[in-house]
Amino acid sequence: MTRLGDLERAVMDVLWDVVPGTSDGVTVREVADALDGRELAYTTVMTVLDRLAGKGMVQREREGRAWRYRPAASREAHIAQLMLDALDLGGSRDAALVRFARSVTGTEAEVLRAALGSEAGLTGSDTTAGGTGAVGPAGPSLAGSGAELTDQVDGPAGRRPAGEAAER
Repeated sequence: MTRLGDLERAVMDVLWDVVPGTSDGVTVREVADALDGRELAYTTVMTVLDRLAGKGMVQREREGRAWRYRPAASREAHIAQLMLDALDLGGSRDAALVRFARSVTGTEAEVLRAALGSEAGLTGSDTTAGGTGAVGPAGPSLAGSGAELTDQVDGPAGRRPAGEAAER
């Protein structure tokens, strides 16, 4: 997924904040008006939206002589894809996930636990260490006993062989 420049991000923020999922989208003028304080030319906003369409970030539909734009995906889907792309940069995906899990707040860890639990089809009684083992009181068990992951995080990052695709 393409990373966005500052102006592209500002335009996407307008689209994500202004355009509900069921909306027909917004025009270039509406986006330009929503970018308060930026004093951008109409043609600048039009060019940014055109480039975002080319990158697959926005969908557009002709309405008379104008285009109506809406995000191709939600903000959350975009951020999740950026995170997955970051995991593909090399090194050990497991080690990166463990380091990430150790860096989140308690509330964020609870959100992750709940998401992993619902993804695995777990009920509240299965979230103990004696349950399925997928989620325990200390958080999600990412693999085995975790010792090998701790070694990967604290030691040199393991590399995937060239040409080996990351599993998702």
